[in-house]
Amino acid sequence: MTTLVDVVVVGAGPNGLTAAVELARRGFTVEVFEARDTIGGGASTAELTLPGFRHDPCSAAHPFGAGSPVFNELPLAAHGLEWVHGELAMAHPFPDGSAAVLSRSVGETAMSLGSRDAGVYRRLVEPFLGKWETLSWDFFTASLRSVPRDPLTLLRLGQLGMPASLLNRRFHGAHARGMIAGLAAHAIAPLHTPITAAMALTFALAGHAVGWPVARGGSQAVSDALAAYLRELGGGIHTGIEVKRLDELPPARAYVFDTTPTALARIAGLGGAYDGFRYGPSVFKIDYALDGPVPWTSPEARRATTVHVGPTEGEIGAALDAAVHGVDPTVPFLITCQPTIADPTRAPAGKHTFWVYGHVPNGWEGDATEVIERQLERFAPGFRDLVLARATAGPPQLAARNANYVGGDIAAGAFSGTQTLLRPRLARVPWATVHPRVFLCSSSTYPGPGVHGMGGHNAARAVFRTLTRTR
Repeated sequence: MTTLVDVVVVGAGPNGLTAAVELARRGFTVEVFEARDTIGGGASTAELTLPGFRHDPCSAAHPFGAGSPVFNELPLAAHGLEWVHGELAMAHPFPDGSAAVLSRSVGETAMSLGSRDAGVYRRLVEPFLGKWETLSWDFFTASLRSVPRDPLTLLRLGQLGMPASLLNRRFHGAHARGMIAGLAAHAIAPLHTPITAAMALTFALAGHAVGWPVARGGSQAVSDALAAYLRELGGGIHTGIEVKRLDELPPARAYVFDTTPTALARIAGLGGAYDGFRYGPSVFKIDYALDGPVPWTSPEARRATTVHVGPTEGEIGAALDAAVHGVDPTVPFLITCQPTIADPTRAPAGKHTFWVYGHVPNGWEGDATEVIERQLERFAPGFRDLVLARATAGPPQLAARNANYVGGDIAAGAFSGTQTLLRPRLARVPWATVHPRVFLCSSSTYPGPGVHGMGGHNAARAVFRTLTRTR
């Protein structure tokens, strides 16, 4: 292509596609270039084990997708995206068969934490109930240049910018403390990391407001819906084209990268602009084809789309600390998803898919299958008897699947120090770069990982302001 276009986007993950859609909606000509033969990035689906079993290689359950401010403004349902829910958003089982649960009902959630902690939980979430629409806009677009729609509610959330371990001092019992620790663990950072309490609360609020659904047919449906809408708007998508230098791309008024900051610097010739950016621990992921549903001893776990495995705050904290400090996993904390309890189309009749990962050090080359399955058997005796096939992926395999997962870091950047919020670095416009025509939109930017498209939305806003000024 030699014709000048308005915007070229590099990378067809959810953020790159969202940025492309947002700019195409505003009348700009947009072309997307993707290195792989298929689009999707962290929102993709494939038959990883046996024919007829559709697995999500990365993201599976999507509280921030269903609750995404930008997704909810786009006609994605008209292009095939359908969210489907289990009876419970999340269950956090204990060895005695009991469980803390995250439900659309605050009352059901509170009562699962025990009588002493039910009131504490209600008081914690009450100021935010019914405010997800404005809170999500404010939380996901926060920057030095944004004006909150509801500053008081955002300030209340900001007051919880403490470590999850400190928030847990408000609770008395293991159920509440374990659930909060499990929610915070999605940041893949130690529980004493600042901001993890607010992250845990945001996951809980999303569960109450929109649930933790899966996409019918697989996470690929999110990417396919974005791509279909982009094409409807006149945008183009080109796959199987790896970009190594900026001058390999068509001439454009702006370039938007859904890549890591280090890859952007290499391609765009920005030198050491992001040398200080740090990558975090990784995960060891297993996708299973099962002969039946997971035999949880907890009845609540059988009803939940997502199940957190590893009950106590102490066990969860120890597992995270081990991954961060380069220690081999022994008793991992597991985040699991059982999509087929909500979406039976993903497996042959009577069969199930199951998705699980445990935390491991960045770049770790070991095999965590045994320690993960030992942990699963602790809460679901007989699990191994149901396994028809498994597909494992440690840090090297995750990095090979997705170049943004450096060392297997599925968060595309560590949550530590100033980088917890100031992603990828301190700047008035974090999605802009030192090159006036080059922008970054990946999960390495604020608000971070998750299939919600808000990194793409935020970058598109920065591009729009730049292009309208130059016009």
